[in-house]
Amino acid sequence: MVKRSLLVLALLICLPATLFAQYDYVRISNPFLHKIPIAVPLFQALTGTEPEVKAAQSGADLLADTLEFTRYFNLINRAAFLERPDRTGVTLADIDCKNWRDIGAEFLITGGVTVAGGMMEMELRLFDVFKERMILGKKYKGKPVDQRKMIRRFCAEVMEQLTGTPGIFESRIAFISTGDGSKEIYACEFDGYNPQRITRNSSINLSPAWSSDGQWLAYTSYRKGGPDLYITHLTENRGTVFSKEGINIAPSWVPGQFMLAATLSFEGDQEIYLLTGSGTVVRRLTRSWGIDVSPTFSPDGKRMAFVSGRAGSPQIFIMDMGSGRTQRLTFEGGYNTNPSWNPVNDTIAYCAMTGGAFNVRVIDVKTGATVALTADQGDNESPSWSPDGSLIAFSSTREAGVSRIYVMTAAGTDPRRLLILPGEQTGPKWSPAVAAGR
Repeated sequence: MVKRSLLVLALLICLPATLFAQYDYVRISNPFLHKIPIAVPLFQALTGTEPEVKAAQSGADLLADTLEFTRYFNLINRAAFLERPDRTGVTLADIDCKNWRDIGAEFLITGGVTVAGGMMEMELRLFDVFKERMILGKKYKGKPVDQRKMIRRFCAEVMEQLTGTPGIFESRIAFISTGDGSKEIYACEFDGYNPQRITRNSSINLSPAWSSDGQWLAYTSYRKGGPDLYITHLTENRGTVFSKEGINIAPSWVPGQFMLAATLSFEGDQEIYLLTGSGTVVRRLTRSWGIDVSPTFSPDGKRMAFVSGRAGSPQIFIMDMGSGRTQRLTFEGGYNTNPSWNPVNDTIAYCAMTGGAFNVRVIDVKTGATVALTADQGDNESPSWSPDGSLIAFSSTREAGVSRIYVMTAAGTDPRRLLILPGEQTGPKWSPAVAAGR
């Protein structure tokens, strides 16, 4: 959550909304587009004090890293720059757009920083160096510790202008870590920063799932012996424990509703049920002998994908939530699990066993066409989409057989380790666009 001390003061230059609508350089639905060349020089310390110089360096580096994380931008090496806005000025009148075009940049971001009286002001501008005009200008004010929030806010503005979506900068990723010998749930920011422990019960905690508003986390825990469902508000000391006889596992929230699906066995068989967020059973969804688990919902909540053994091996099926009509989705391979429905379209990422190893694949719900995103690099499991559908978080044992969390593009390119903690990290789950955190 953004602290009250972080204020967006004003647009530096007011431009008509119709002008912004002309900028549509990046299409998130097409992950194969070339990366957009952008230059982010050091920010200017506007009064030259030592705190400003440090803030200017850290701010420019953080902004460059944040944009690069999206995989849509190619950051021009600062060694190639022909001018230094941190010395000559950061406004359109101060820069020579030709110098930036000559080194291959299409966009330029400049920044100016003032630190005084325990407060920081940051001016940030985005320029189109081909059209030679500024397309975005913002000024932020807050405490120096709020610099990361200011940078994230501006990056969201940049993405909004260039793609039509604010991106992933306020999202979080929940995951399981075994650092202290038990399986505890943690959550970090979208880029692995600031990992925080959510559970502290020295037990087994699994399957974290975010509510649509990012305020609630549901998960399975063995803290009282059997697998029970915990539905917890992340910033308030309240929640619900759902514990019926048998198993209570694999929660998944219905988009836009305070309801979730989970696998329960209190009636004898492992079936998927619909529950309210307060833990009341609404109705049974599946009715097939055998295991039905791992529900995940289409963006509109009208269809549910899940894993079932009704075909003789684990396969992914899709149910229409209105009629209950169910169809098998996966036919290739004998073991397909961990479905994750893209929050913006009709593709599902899932885990398939191929050649004795687990790998991430994506299937088009309409055509059934599949694409392999990982191969020949250990086991790759538990895919989870970013809220804009451009990235996928997953766990992998590609480094020395130790499971870590990685993030790759929707096309399977640019995989990068998210973070390193003691023990192993598994089961990532990406939040909606805005999620609660400390």
